[in-house]
Amino acid sequence: MKPVKVGLIGLGNVGSGTLSILVENAAGIAQKLGFPLEVAAVCSPRVAEKKLPEGLGAGVLRTTDWREVVNHPEVEIVAELVGGTGVAREAIEAATRAGKSVVTANKELLALHGAALWKGAIEAGANLAMEASVAGGIPIHTVLREGIAGDRVQSLFGILNGTSNYILTEIEQKGSAFEDVLKEAQRLGYAEADPSADIDGYDARSKLAILTALAFGEQITPADIYTEGIRRVTPLDFEYAHTLKHTIRLIGTARRVKGGLAMSVRPTLLAQDAIMASVNGAYNAVWVRGEYGQDTFYYGRGAGPHPTGVAVVSDLMRMARELRAGSPQRVSPFAHAKLESEKPVSREGIESAFYLRFQVKDQTGIISSLAGILAEHGISIDAVLQLPGESKAKLPFVITVEPAPEGAMAQALARMAKLPFMMEAPVAMPMEKGV
Repeated sequence: MKPVKVGLIGLGNVGSGTLSILVENAAGIAQKLGFPLEVAAVCSPRVAEKKLPEGLGAGVLRTTDWREVVNHPEVEIVAELVGGTGVAREAIEAATRAGKSVVTANKELLALHGAALWKGAIEAGANLAMEASVAGGIPIHTVLREGIAGDRVQSLFGILNGTSNYILTEIEQKGSAFEDVLKEAQRLGYAEADPSADIDGYDARSKLAILTALAFGEQITPADIYTEGIRRVTPLDFEYAHTLKHTIRLIGTARRVKGGLAMSVRPTLLAQDAIMASVNGAYNAVWVRGEYGQDTFYYGRGAGPHPTGVAVVSDLMRMARELRAGSPQRVSPFAHAKLESEKPVSREGIESAFYLRFQVKDQTGIISSLAGILAEHGISIDAVLQLPGESKAKLPFVITVEPAPEGAMAQALARMAKLPFMMEAPVAMPMEKGV
């Protein structure tokens, strides 16, 4: 059977990792497919400066113009590995209009326009695959699209950003300040020069929007998902969390509630004996609860050239099989024939237990003032904690509260922030026990 030829647009970390796997593992890939999967063209703005694999054939087109890849007569599948929502979208739409299937790792673009891109591909007789867009080397798309397709997902929790998880783990294990760990993460290449997409939760938010489409059939605009980042998490928060037998992770959550889906991305206290609490460093994890199959858990490298490259190559192999063997019915990459466009339900009525950390100028009546505000909003205190040896000028302490509506909690926090003894706005994080 003749080879299937692919074109790669983008030779950054993921593109370079994908290319090295295609070249170095060519024999293994051919053995699994029954025919070769060959690279016909590669594209990068600085392609002449790139160190390409030695086994890449001399006849492979090397270009700075993505259009030459899309229009290459031998290219049957295009891998878009540029990122962003400009050139990437143009390249995908041009490829599918030409009847060429596309593999992409672009979570931002898919979260915003994935359903429209899929519709355009199918209308043109092409296909779209996106396994690498969430959780790198974890095949979570395949799991939700096919592996547990017969179930009805009730809730989904994920550690979806390896950079944030690395930073939180380092703060926890070494007691280092957030700013110091961030600089080290940037030095090691885990964090970008502008790290806001990772540490402010936007990267995880895009990934959660994609998983929500797969798990629930809902097309959610990422900006509608309640999102908080990790900038305010300190070593002190981990000390208190450990006292409470918890740890802290950036968690993306989507669950069925009355009226729709409750969704958020934010730092969360997890019980130390919860399975998600053991996910450290730059790893990702997704925990899914189904109505019939109950709990399943997926863990692995969330990023990196080779783990993500494996996901891209696996998608390329699936598409190559379709091209050579035919497929009676393409499965939507979003697992549903049609996505419903919805907004997450308001979090005001969602009940959560909370960890509240305060920094105050010590004086009498602080606890009674805070307790009074909480009581006025119908919120019950669970515990009050204060570690010894802290400065009286900027005294930290923690209150944990029983589950209460988040709307009431937000109103109480707004009032607390204005109290004269408060040195900074309170830090509030939900507490999850069973994840």
